[in-house]
Amino acid sequence: MPRKYTYWISTAFLSLLYLASATLYATQADTIRQALASLGYPGYIVPVLMVAKVLGVVAILSRVNVALSNLAYAGMFYHLLLSFSAHVNVGDGAGSVPAVIGLGLLIASFLTQNSARAKQSLYPPIAVG
Repeated sequence: MPRKYTYWISTAFLSLLYLASATLYATQADTIRQALASLGYPGYIVPVLMVAKVLGVVAILSRVNVALSNLAYAGMFYHLLLSFSAHVNVGDGAGSVPAVIGLGLLIASFLTQNSARAKQSLYPPIAVG
């Protein structure tokens, strides 16, 4: 039972993190473009990331297709890892905190997903009980 709670709480907070980020990208596009430019990314990536973040959350929460859900987890993992790396490489350690929190939530959600979902993924440990 605690694994179910861990899954739903971590997934809810991960989803909120991603949806808040996508909302920020939509409402503060120019500011985000400047911030991403300071990290070395092109401005055209803002709408792409905004759509990808929303679709990733939809794929994980809806779980229509387990393979698609696993792909969303993988995409989020690499996004958060690259976000952390970009902030650290430009000397913005404080900017990497959301990525570290996101990675923790993502790992907790991924490892406990089989405890809470009817459609089982082959990749995380199989839940007992």
